[in-house]
Amino acid sequence: MSEIQLRPTIASDLSRLMAFDHSIKSDSVWQLELRRDTGQVVTTFREVRLPRSTQVEYPHNPFALADDWVRKSMMYTALFGNDPAGYISLLERGTASVVWITDLVVDAASRRRGVGSALLAAAQGWAEARSHRRLIFEVQSKNLPGIRLAQKFGYEFCGYNDHYYINQDVALFFSKVLK
Repeated sequence: MSEIQLRPTIASDLSRLMAFDHSIKSDSVWQLELRRDTGQVVTTFREVRLPRSTQVEYPHNPFALADDWVRKSMMYTALFGNDPAGYISLLERGTASVVWITDLVVDAASRRRGVGSALLAAAQGWAEARSHRRLIFEVQSKNLPGIRLAQKFGYEFCGYNDHYYINQDVALFFSKVLK
């Protein structure tokens, strides 16, 4: 098995990254329940197993990647040999020393081979080297593999935004405090 190599994304990577299958399959979702009672709002998420696997479309336009790339603070590409296997996009926001992980995509052929973990570790290393205090990972509520990856790396659920994405999906936010 080839070793995963990581490097900052370069312009010539973009067309190959845009060609990835950005969708995922999921067997479960985090279902949002919102109740309004006597002046209180109660929000609950629960993991719900679906009757069959569902194809979850990526919530961003992958063809806008080339335009978005120039606005990112950092972007890494994972490679097996000369072949791109995944990418992660990072955005420094505000004066709170926070880095947002806005995209974490692994090509379908490279999934379950440690690419997502390697990219997430690179993002954390980059943020720590720049003295940031927190990473926030955004993921669709339907993206159980992404949720599990965040939890595996010690990220904790810290919020959500209903109708956040263009396709009106719920975004979940997971946060990790850096040392």
